[in-house]
Amino acid sequence: MGVLVGRKAPNFTAAAVLGNGEIVENFNLFEQIKGKKAVIFFYPLDFTFVCPSELIAFDHRLEEFKKRGVEVIGVSIDSQFTHNAWRNTAEADGGIGEVKYPLVADVKHSICRAYDVEHPEAGVAFRASFLIDEDGVVRHQIVNDLPLGRNIDEMIRLVDALNFHQKHGDVCPAGWKEGDEGMKADPKGVADYLSKNANKL
Repeated sequence: MGVLVGRKAPNFTAAAVLGNGEIVENFNLFEQIKGKKAVIFFYPLDFTFVCPSELIAFDHRLEEFKKRGVEVIGVSIDSQFTHNAWRNTAEADGGIGEVKYPLVADVKHSICRAYDVEHPEAGVAFRASFLIDEDGVVRHQIVNDLPLGRNIDEMIRLVDALNFHQKHGDVCPAGWKEGDEGMKADPKGVADYLSKNANKL
Protein backbone atom coordinates (compact mmCIF):
# COMPACT_ATOMS: atom_id res chain seq x y z
CA MET A 1 0.00 0.00 0.00
CA GLY A 2 3.08 2.26 0.27
CA VAL A 3 1.59 5.73 0.24
CA LEU A 4 -1.43 6.11 2.48
CA VAL A 5 -1.90 9.86 2.02
CA GLY A 6 -5.42 10.54 0.80
CA ARG A 7 -6.65 7.15 2.02
CA LYS A 8 -8.50 6.06 5.13
CA ALA A 9 -6.05 5.07 7.84
CA PRO A 10 -6.11 1.33 8.57
CA ASN A 11 -8.03 0.71 11.76
CA PHE A 12 -6.72 -1.70 14.38
CA THR A 13 -7.52 -3.19 17.76
CA ALA A 14 -4.67 -4.31 19.99
CA ALA A 15 -3.38 -4.34 23.54
CA ALA A 16 -1.84 -1.10 24.75
CA VAL A 17 -0.54 0.81 27.73
CA LEU A 18 -2.48 4.05 28.13
CA GLY A 19 -1.02 7.38 29.14
CA ASN A 20 -2.14 6.80 32.74
CA GLY A 21 -0.30 3.47 32.92
CA GLU A 22 -3.40 1.28 32.57
CA ILE A 23 -2.96 -1.82 30.41
CA VAL A 24 -5.92 -2.55 28.13
CA GLU A 25 -6.45 -5.48 25.80
CA ASN A 26 -8.74 -3.87 23.20
CA PHE A 27 -7.41 -0.46 22.26
CA ASN A 28 -9.19 0.55 19.05
CA LEU A 29 -7.76 3.32 16.89
CA PHE A 30 -10.99 4.72 15.49
CA GLU A 31 -12.71 4.70 18.89
CA GLN A 32 -9.74 6.53 20.41
CA ILE A 33 -9.51 9.27 17.78
CA LYS A 34 -13.14 9.61 16.70
CA GLY A 35 -13.70 13.15 15.43
CA LYS A 36 -10.14 14.24 16.23
CA LYS A 37 -6.86 14.59 14.44
CA ALA A 38 -4.19 12.08 15.40
CA VAL A 39 -0.50 11.39 14.97
CA ILE A 40 0.35 7.70 14.89
CA PHE A 41 4.05 7.01 15.03
CA PHE A 42 5.86 3.71 14.68
CA TYR A 43 9.26 2.98 16.17
CA PRO A 44 11.47 -0.14 16.08
CA LEU A 45 11.78 -1.42 19.65
CA ASP A 46 11.57 -0.59 23.32
CA PHE A 47 14.84 -0.43 25.27
CA THR A 48 16.88 0.61 22.24
CA PHE A 49 18.84 3.71 21.26
CA VAL A 50 17.27 6.40 19.06
CA CYS A 51 13.78 5.35 20.13
CA PRO A 52 13.72 6.77 23.68
CA SER A 53 14.81 10.18 22.42
CA GLU A 54 11.83 10.24 20.04
CA LEU A 55 9.28 9.04 22.59
CA ILE A 56 10.49 11.55 25.16
CA ALA A 57 10.43 14.32 22.53
CA PHE A 58 6.80 13.45 21.72
CA ASP A 59 5.96 13.50 25.43
CA HIS A 60 7.64 16.88 25.96
CA ARG A 61 5.45 18.32 23.18
CA LEU A 62 2.27 16.48 24.07
CA GLU A 63 0.55 19.61 25.37
CA GLU A 64 1.26 21.33 22.06
CA PHE A 65 -0.50 18.49 20.26
CA LYS A 66 -3.34 18.42 22.79
CA LYS A 67 -4.08 22.13 22.50
CA ARG A 68 -4.43 21.56 18.75
CA GLY A 69 -6.88 18.72 19.39
CA VAL A 70 -4.46 16.01 18.28
CA GLU A 71 -4.16 12.54 19.81
CA VAL A 72 -0.66 11.01 19.85
CA ILE A 73 -0.26 7.22 19.69
CA GLY A 74 2.95 5.20 19.58
CA VAL A 75 3.24 1.70 18.09
CA SER A 76 5.97 -0.94 18.12
CA ILE A 77 6.14 -4.73 17.92
CA ASP A 78 6.85 -5.03 21.65
CA SER A 79 4.25 -6.41 24.06
CA GLN A 80 2.17 -4.22 26.32
CA PHE A 81 4.20 -5.60 29.23
CA THR A 82 7.49 -4.49 27.71
CA HIS A 83 5.96 -1.08 27.01
CA ASN A 84 4.93 -0.92 30.65
CA ALA A 85 8.40 -1.90 31.86
CA TRP A 86 9.98 0.78 29.66
CA ARG A 87 7.58 3.41 31.05
CA ASN A 88 8.60 2.33 34.54
CA THR A 89 12.30 2.77 33.77
CA ALA A 90 13.83 6.16 34.51
CA GLU A 91 15.25 8.21 31.67
CA ALA A 92 18.66 8.14 33.37
CA ASP A 93 18.56 4.34 33.04
CA GLY A 94 17.58 4.33 29.37
CA GLY A 95 13.84 4.35 29.94
CA ILE A 96 11.20 6.80 28.79
CA GLY A 97 9.50 7.55 32.08
CA GLU A 98 5.72 7.80 32.33
CA VAL A 99 4.93 9.16 28.88
CA LYS A 100 1.36 10.41 28.80
CA TYR A 101 0.13 8.91 25.52
CA PRO A 102 -0.79 5.31 24.56
CA LEU A 103 1.77 2.75 23.42
CA VAL A 104 0.22 0.02 21.28
CA ALA A 105 1.54 -3.56 21.22
CA ASP A 106 1.85 -4.79 17.63
CA VAL A 107 3.17 -8.22 18.58
CA LYS A 108 1.71 -9.91 15.48
CA HIS A 109 3.17 -7.18 13.21
CA SER A 110 -0.27 -6.75 11.65
CA ILE A 111 -0.38 -2.98 12.25
CA CYS A 112 3.03 -2.15 10.83
CA ARG A 113 2.21 -4.33 7.82
CA ALA A 114 -1.17 -2.62 7.32
CA TYR A 115 0.69 0.73 7.27
CA ASP A 116 3.44 -0.82 5.10
CA VAL A 117 6.28 0.25 7.40
CA GLU A 118 7.83 -3.08 8.39
CA HIS A 119 11.57 -3.30 7.76
CA PRO A 120 12.07 -6.12 5.21
CA GLU A 121 15.06 -7.63 7.01
CA ALA A 122 15.02 -6.45 10.63
CA GLY A 123 11.35 -7.36 11.14
CA VAL A 124 10.65 -4.17 13.11
CA ALA A 125 8.85 -0.99 12.10
CA PHE A 126 10.65 1.87 10.41
CA ARG A 127 10.43 5.29 12.11
CA ALA A 128 7.15 6.19 10.42
CA SER A 129 4.66 8.93 11.32
CA PHE A 130 1.15 9.52 10.03
CA LEU A 131 -1.02 12.61 10.47
CA ILE A 132 -4.69 11.66 10.34
CA ASP A 133 -7.56 14.13 10.04
CA GLU A 134 -10.96 14.18 11.77
CA ASP A 135 -12.43 11.90 9.09
CA GLY A 136 -9.74 9.25 9.58
CA VAL A 137 -7.93 10.15 6.35
CA VAL A 138 -4.13 10.23 6.25
CA ARG A 139 -2.97 13.73 5.30
CA HIS A 140 0.79 13.35 5.80
CA GLN A 141 3.26 10.53 6.25
CA ILE A 142 7.00 10.28 6.65
CA VAL A 143 9.16 7.17 6.92
CA ASN A 144 12.73 7.27 8.23
CA ASP A 145 15.28 4.47 8.19
CA LEU A 146 16.28 3.07 11.57
CA PRO A 147 19.30 5.34 12.32
CA LEU A 148 17.46 8.60 11.55
CA GLY A 149 15.51 10.22 14.37
CA ARG A 150 12.47 12.37 13.63
CA ASN A 151 11.91 16.09 14.12
CA ILE A 152 8.77 16.26 16.27
CA ASP A 153 8.50 20.03 15.82
CA GLU A 154 8.03 19.43 12.09
CA MET A 155 4.96 17.33 12.83
CA ILE A 156 3.53 20.19 14.91
CA ARG A 157 4.20 22.54 11.97
CA LEU A 158 2.28 20.19 9.68
CA VAL A 159 -0.65 20.04 12.11
CA ASP A 160 -0.69 23.85 12.06
CA ALA A 161 -0.57 23.85 8.27
CA LEU A 162 -3.49 21.44 8.01
CA ASN A 163 -5.49 23.47 10.55
CA PHE A 164 -4.76 26.66 8.59
CA HIS A 165 -5.85 25.08 5.30
CA GLN A 166 -9.03 23.70 6.85
CA LYS A 167 -9.92 27.07 8.38
CA HIS A 168 -9.02 29.42 5.52
CA GLY A 169 -8.97 27.27 2.38
CA ASP A 170 -5.55 28.67 1.46
CA VAL A 171 -2.66 26.32 0.76
CA CYS A 172 0.65 26.42 2.64
CA PRO A 173 3.81 27.13 0.64
CA ALA A 174 7.31 25.83 1.36
CA GLY A 175 8.44 26.37 4.94
CA TRP A 176 5.07 27.78 6.02
CA LYS A 177 4.68 28.16 9.79
CA GLU A 178 2.00 29.50 12.11
CA GLY A 179 1.53 33.23 11.52
CA ASP A 180 2.77 33.16 7.92
CA GLU A 181 0.71 34.12 4.90
CA GLY A 182 -1.00 31.38 2.93
CA MET A 183 -1.51 31.17 -0.80
CA LYS A 184 -4.69 31.11 -2.86
CA ALA A 185 -4.67 27.95 -4.97
CA ASP A 186 -4.94 29.66 -8.34
CA PRO A 187 -2.52 31.39 -10.77
CA LYS A 188 -3.19 34.85 -9.32
CA GLY A 189 -2.67 33.56 -5.80
CA VAL A 190 0.68 32.05 -6.76
CA ALA A 191 1.79 35.28 -8.46
CA ASP A 192 0.68 37.42 -5.52
CA TYR A 193 2.45 35.22 -3.01
CA LEU A 194 5.70 34.94 -4.97
CA SER A 195 5.85 38.66 -5.69
CA LYS A 196 6.07 39.26 -1.93
CA ASN A 197 7.82 36.15 -0.66
CA ALA A 198 10.02 34.52 -3.34
CA ASN A 199 13.20 36.00 -1.88
CA LYS A 200 12.40 34.40 1.51
CA LEU A 201 12.01 30.86 0.17
